[in-house]
Amino acid sequence: MYNSPMDWLSGSKQGQAKKLIAQLADMTKRDQSTRELIKMGDDAVLPLINALQTHDLNLILIYQHILARIPSASPHLIKTLGTAHPIVRGRAVEVFSISKDKSAIPALLEAMKGEFFTVRSRAALALSAIGDVTIIPALFPLLKDNDDEVRIAACVAIGKFREPSTFDEITNVLLDDLKIEVRQAAAKVLGETKHPAAIPFLMEALRDSFWWYEKEQSAQVLLTAIEGMGLAVVEPLIEALADREVTVRKYAAMVLGNLRDVRAIEELGMAVYDLHHEVSQAAAEALAKFGAPAVSLLSEALRHPEATVREHAVIGLAKILDARIVPLLIEMLHDPDRVVKKQAILSLVELKDPRADAPLREIVNDRADRELSMLVKQLLG
Repeated sequence: MYNSPMDWLSGSKQGQAKKLIAQLADMTKRDQSTRELIKMGDDAVLPLINALQTHDLNLILIYQHILARIPSASPHLIKTLGTAHPIVRGRAVEVFSISKDKSAIPALLEAMKGEFFTVRSRAALALSAIGDVTIIPALFPLLKDNDDEVRIAACVAIGKFREPSTFDEITNVLLDDLKIEVRQAAAKVLGETKHPAAIPFLMEALRDSFWWYEKEQSAQVLLTAIEGMGLAVVEPLIEALADREVTVRKYAAMVLGNLRDVRAIEELGMAVYDLHHEVSQAAAEALAKFGAPAVSLLSEALRHPEATVREHAVIGLAKILDARIVPLLIEMLHDPDRVVKKQAILSLVELKDPRADAPLREIVNDRADRELSMLVKQLLG
């Protein structure tokens, strides 16, 4: 029963809003229903907030965007942050990431102190979307939150401001957090700032042994962040080629190869002779990315007394599209080391250059080394 005509009218409008919300699932009616809900304004807000309980993620996003376009929705959403089910609270918070309504800042700051990690993390992201730099210090405590997701969200939120004054805090996470996923988030955030002031912090992380014992695909996030700093990071990486730690030298060579700055060619040429085979190979493959300018450096390495160096030079040369490569690799078919010789065979077969056909056939007919003979025969079919 309604206590007054106004109650009846309000109930009738909310009933109409519910029908329009139901029609949002129909692609043919979605645009029209969206316009009518926005036009309804305040009468559509509570039904839309209640609809956030759905399990359909696409519909949730539609409801959130409609709420963000209704100016009177903010007070209702703010009230929801303190009273609704945690799932609805989190989804209500996300509306402010879309609307960027500054009136929600006090409520979002309070939401970051709540007991539900999804609400804390989404509140941090909403505050960063609003973009008021004065709230940055309030985000710092979340970097030490007990929940991984919250710490990651805090890194992302702080990173969006691209403030050099925050780099120390993010670097603490990069160096000290116990979870690789959180450290990766910190690395990515620093890289995305593109700010030269972030370079020393990223290079410090490169020298952190935590990353060395992770799978290379995990460390790749850090390497991508460093690479993303562009040419400004070339000199620090060249210096890192002389680092005492093997992994640092290896990773430095890999990133320098991707950057392809000519300042690094000579230093990478020296790194091919590194005593550690992983660094030597990384340097050879990095040089290959420079193309023709690297041919002379790698061809010099073919004459090195250490077989591993010659092998890596062969690997690097085989990756360069240059007419000079095939004759050099054919010459290596006579290398005294079987591993080097085998690598030259594999490289020439992969290149499929007709100049290598006769030399490879000679190996097939060579009975002195039946294993290599069989290998070439098998590869050539």
